[in-house]
Amino acid sequence: MALRTDEPPALTDTSTALEMAKHERWERSNRLSLMFMQSHIAKGIRGSIPECPKAKDFLKAVEAQFVSSTKAMASTLMKRLSSQAFDSSKGVREHIMEMRDIAAQLKSLEVEISESFLVHLVLNSLPPQYGPFKISYNTHKDNWSINELLTMCVQEEERLKHEKPESVHLVARAKAKTKKGKAAHHSKKGNKMSLKGISQNKEADKK
Repeated sequence: MALRTDEPPALTDTSTALEMAKHERWERSNRLSLMFMQSHIAKGIRGSIPECPKAKDFLKAVEAQFVSSTKAMASTLMKRLSSQAFDSSKGVREHIMEMRDIAAQLKSLEVEISESFLVHLVLNSLPPQYGPFKISYNTHKDNWSINELLTMCVQEEERLKHEKPESVHLVARAKAKTKKGKAAHHSKKGNKMSLKGISQNKEADKK
């Protein structure tokens, strides 16, 4: 009642029993409404809301506080979304789903992020290993949806995982060959020094 109707006029000596009953019901409704809202409001903003004797005024104060908090939250989420970078500590699927969740939170705060813009943000967050994949998207005629991008990125992640062991194997073989070549070189050098030492010893015996 206190939220739906205005406060009735103050009681006077000439007030009727009906007016007195209506005023009493409104006062009780206002008191209970304030108690309920104050007991359920988040602690983080409770201290910043001024004292209000009426439930309607209290709701307006909460709304004003919520608007300022919403703007700050939207700014924080925008910075977080634009600074996202995939570092392989988690799968690319989880990375894209996290960015999509941030975009959904911004939408609930009336900050619209178009799907095409979100796709570009995801692509820019990928590391250099995904360079050929990005080129493939840029040369593609059609635009991908975020779901299509997620599927393609997961496939690309699997392809990169299969290529990585082969690269490591090639590098290991190259290092092994290098070490083997150095060992052979040192062996040849050692043999030459040994032969030189033997010839010197023979010449000394002759003398």
